[in-house]
Amino acid sequence: MKWRFLDLSTTDPAFNLAAEEYVFSELSRDYAYFMLWQNRSSVIIGRHQNTAAEVNETFIREKGIKVVRRLSGGGAVYHDLGNLNFTFIRDETSSRLDLGIFCEPVAAALRELGAPAEVNGRNDITVGGCKISGNAQYVREGRVMHHGTLLFSADLGVAAQALRPSARKLRSKGVASVRSRMATLKEYLPKDTTLQDFKQLLLDKLFAGQAMEHYEWSEADLSAIEKLRLERYDTPRWNYGQSPPCDMNFVDYIPLCGTVEVRLSVRRGLIGKAEFLGDFFTHKDLAPLCAAFIGQTPNEEGFRTALEQADPSEFIGGLSREALLGLLLS
Repeated sequence: MKWRFLDLSTTDPAFNLAAEEYVFSELSRDYAYFMLWQNRSSVIIGRHQNTAAEVNETFIREKGIKVVRRLSGGGAVYHDLGNLNFTFIRDETSSRLDLGIFCEPVAAALRELGAPAEVNGRNDITVGGCKISGNAQYVREGRVMHHGTLLFSADLGVAAQALRPSARKLRSKGVASVRSRMATLKEYLPKDTTLQDFKQLLLDKLFAGQAMEHYEWSEADLSAIEKLRLERYDTPRWNYGQSPPCDMNFVDYIPLCGTVEVRLSVRRGLIGKAEFLGDFFTHKDLAPLCAAFIGQTPNEEGFRTALEQADPSEFIGGLSREALLGLLLS
């Protein structure tokens, strides 16, 4: 099997995921491909997950953490510049997912580097019982894309908060992530090992004795990837609109107003129905206020757009835009 290595210099998660799809779909199948890449602070959502059920919307908004959906299934993962991502793309005779084919060589390479890694469960690589790598696959037309994370020195405190949904009541039909204890690889490697050192060492161990050709991106490649980024991976339609159906409930006592409960029914990532309930007093029929939420994304951007169209204080006594937005983002 002839291998080509592709290095990605950008840390834009939307571009990098677009690059994966481009290599998978467009580059010659006469070769197998291996990619190493990094993302700036971001949450990468599995194909069949409900975005709202996986992230702490308030926290990621405050920290400027980007959310991008990938092609493969599995759970949500946190990326930052202390995380190294790898991707294998090649033809496979089997149409079934087999993550061990790719996880085992990575674990073996890590053991050679001094980290006692082992493949655990369905798609994790662990050290000392703690997760240091999450993996996922996408299979189509005899082609497999296997990608994974390697937590070299990632900020696990930020990861834990970003991947912790708020306490809102949410009933989702999406596939929920399984939370695991996490660790970083750096503590198991020689003291002065940098991430760049680790990147080269991993490449050397994985492909020892194998011919590896370095692939140079052409202008046509980069242009096609950028087009895919703009049309899919950097759009709310893909990152939120692909979410399975869910029902979201928000309830709290608001001074000068009373108890307010907001119920949102979300389909295809957009609000299809909104209801306001509680012991508040109304100035007029709530239908226009409810209608303002229809068709919006269930996140801060969508909520703000709705509240620009309808001022809640005109419908519900004592309920300001700021108070309602605070409830919806709690």
